[in-house]
Amino acid sequence: MMTHVRRLMSAGTLTGDAVVNYEGEELGKIEEFMFDTVDGKLAYAVLSFGGFVGLGDKLFAVPWKALELDEEKHSFKLNVDKERLQEAPGFDKENWPDMLADTFATEIDKFYG
Repeated sequence: MMTHVRRLMSAGTLTGDAVVNYEGEELGKIEEFMFDTVDGKLAYAVLSFGGFVGLGDKLFAVPWKALELDEEKHSFKLNVDKERLQEAPGFDKENWPDMLADTFATEIDKFYG
């Protein structure tokens, strides 16, 4: 079992990090982090996936608890197949959802378990 060492890291050092699945396939990169300003906790990482040179990227809100930081490789691991990620609830850069809506949270949590 993996032990976790509590650390503080700047969100800026994690933005742009690659996200890969456990098979080593690149899934995208971290674009943003969404914090709950009431309880002060990190709720979602926003992952970009698809597109070409930043055009046509689809964005996904991935629950923070679904990601595993790999500090050595400066990346995150997400236990999702590339094909399954294409079916994930997503949005485009110009049309962000209301991430506080109960329906949004339920849909995201259901998809990522």
